[in-house]
Amino acid sequence: MKKYSDMQFDEERALYGSDDIEVSNCRFDGPADGESALKEGRNITVKDSYFNLRYPFWHDAHLRIENSEMTELCRAALWYSEDIRISGTKMHGIKALRECADVTIEDSDIVSTEFGWSVRTIRMKDSHAEGEYFMMRSDHLKFDNVTLKGKYSFQYIEDSEFNNCNFDTKDAFWHAKNVVVRNSVIKGEYLAWYCENVTFENCTIIGTQPLCYCKGLRMINCQMIDADLAFEKSEVEAEITNVVESIKNPKCGTITTAGVKEIIMDDPDAKGNIVIR
Repeated sequence: MKKYSDMQFDEERALYGSDDIEVSNCRFDGPADGESALKEGRNITVKDSYFNLRYPFWHDAHLRIENSEMTELCRAALWYSEDIRISGTKMHGIKALRECADVTIEDSDIVSTEFGWSVRTIRMKDSHAEGEYFMMRSDHLKFDNVTLKGKYSFQYIEDSEFNNCNFDTKDAFWHAKNVVVRNSVIKGEYLAWYCENVTFENCTIIGTQPLCYCKGLRMINCQMIDADLAFEKSEVEAEITNVVESIKNPKCGTITTAGVKEIIMDDPDAKGNIVIR
């Protein structure tokens, strides 16, 4: 393994095409303003390093990044790469992860608009994220203890699982398919419209007009707070443990709840049952 320690790189493609290298305590920054520092690499380990230039990790495989920082100027940091393990790292550039596969992120801080588009298989744990259009069109996500603040998150995702998470994000899970969310808090407007085969279990849902136009929606032992005009035109089986603000025109299925302040059934095609315990 070739090692680079305590060095600074700012030229174009500084370590292009490297194989079996370790980079520690290095800076990718400087007046030459070069791009694509580690493009087309294999078997790369990066530790305690600083990235302030664009596109450092494109078309890489078998990449490990530990205790490092990617600044706001480190745009589009990881694209078209596979077998990636990231821990203890700040990812603060726009579009930081895209078109990648087999990704693990732990103990990291993400501030990145358009993060995680079209990623195939990503595990995220004990991390914080901020940004718009987070994880759009990705599949096989597995998140545990992740906090998120943003807008338009998890749109068009498929085959994914979320546990012990806290999401503050409007328009989340639109058009999502085959998703399970457990033991989590989801706050935001217009949750999960047009989703298909999505299950919320032991969750707290907060915000206006959630869960409309859904197919195969299931809710198990959930709370709904400030949730008015819920379930419009949805196919739903739900167990709600508290009093709901209002329910409007569920298409079919049964909603069991501790109570509901207002029931609106003014659509002749709305056949859903509402059962008050």
